[in-house]
Amino acid sequence: MPLSTRLTDRLDIKHPVLLAPMALVAGGALAGAVTAAGGLGIIGGGYGDAPWLESQFAAAGNHPVGCGFITWSLATRPQLLDVALAHKPAAIMLSFGDPRPFAPRIKAAGARLICQVQSLAHVEEALAAGADIIIAQGAEAGGHGSLRGTLPFVPAVVDFVARRAPETIVAAAGGIADGRGLAAALMLGAEGVLVGTRFYASAESLAHPDAKARMVAASGEETIRTSTVDIVRDIPWPREFTARVMRNGFVEQWHGAETALAAAREGEMRRYRDAVTRADFSIACVFGGEAMAMIDKVEPAAEIIARMVADAEAALARGARLMVP
Repeated sequence: MPLSTRLTDRLDIKHPVLLAPMALVAGGALAGAVTAAGGLGIIGGGYGDAPWLESQFAAAGNHPVGCGFITWSLATRPQLLDVALAHKPAAIMLSFGDPRPFAPRIKAAGARLICQVQSLAHVEEALAAGADIIIAQGAEAGGHGSLRGTLPFVPAVVDFVARRAPETIVAAAGGIADGRGLAAALMLGAEGVLVGTRFYASAESLAHPDAKARMVAASGEETIRTSTVDIVRDIPWPREFTARVMRNGFVEQWHGAETALAAAREGEMRRYRDAVTRADFSIACVFGGEAMAMIDKVEPAAEIIARMVADAEAALARGARLMVP
């Protein structure tokens, strides 16, 4: 039996599973595969590249998908929203910035507005923007995020939203990679999940095969939240957000020495760019969350979703049996 929630009803999907819009990883093929498997695929718009976005919407085929943007970056290239909206996406997801300037255009186009949040102040902004769906992201997540842990943060957001805007739906993100995580999120009051790291190591992901292999081999204890990767890429992320990446030689050298890295940035930027080109992951960073501990192989998105949903149903059934009449 499919897990039916308000999220599945609102997005007209079979399973309450959304693809995190990972920049340069969640492309059209992966987004289309997640949608075809009953979830909602969301293309990662990243920092903005119109031709790339066009190519990825084409790669999604006829499957309805969404598109996600880094909000503060979108503010510098607002025309990219028009590029995405021209493809009539099922949803637009905004993260890491005030969504209110973009909300009217998104809603006028008929797309659902999804806002990812990392604090209750962010929830306030999302509700003011009229968000249809709020993603409560815990710090266990890969890529950029903040400080709150998923387990206490999700119910806090659920309660806050229930008091302020009960028609708004909350989904959970951060450390969720299998059916147990999906079941736990539902028990916390969320109505679905946004999954990134598990889909990073999927067959359709745009990630380099060596990066996927590193993720499969990892225990989850190799990750760290750091600003080093943004310094060396010369990307001015707001200070409240850091990136969770896998530890490597570059991170070990510079984490905790960010001032020195900034002073050496010109040379380190050249070294880092060269490492990215060569797929040298002793220097180039693999973005991923603590959930990589639960990844044991690269497989198609459809298999990931089918097992996640089946295992969630089994976990919920086991929980129900703990109730003694």
